[in-house]
Amino acid sequence: MIQLDVTIMGQPYRLACKEGEEETLKQAVQYLDDRMCNIRDAGKVKGTDRIAVMAALGIAAELLASKSSDGPFANMTLADVKQQIAAMHSVLDAALAPQENLF
Repeated sequence: MIQLDVTIMGQPYRLACKEGEEETLKQAVQYLDDRMCNIRDAGKVKGTDRIAVMAALGIAAELLASKSSDGPFANMTLADVKQQIAAMHSVLDAALAPQENLF
């Protein structure tokens, strides 16, 4: 087992993972940190424990939707989903580029 020091919502944690799974754990931590910070920054939920529960519920809903036979990702592989996300990022970047000159 490997020990990783990570930070979630400004709080340090030491987590263990199997050798070779460090990058996956780091990505999971980043995803959770982003979700929790977005909930905190929206200002509607107070308390780290409540924020964590709200983030966990959102992530669980995403997971269940992705596993659903009629869900938005039902017939897609993980590579397909990543490719679709990259394409969406490109479209958004192109659409937002002219806006950068306004500020």
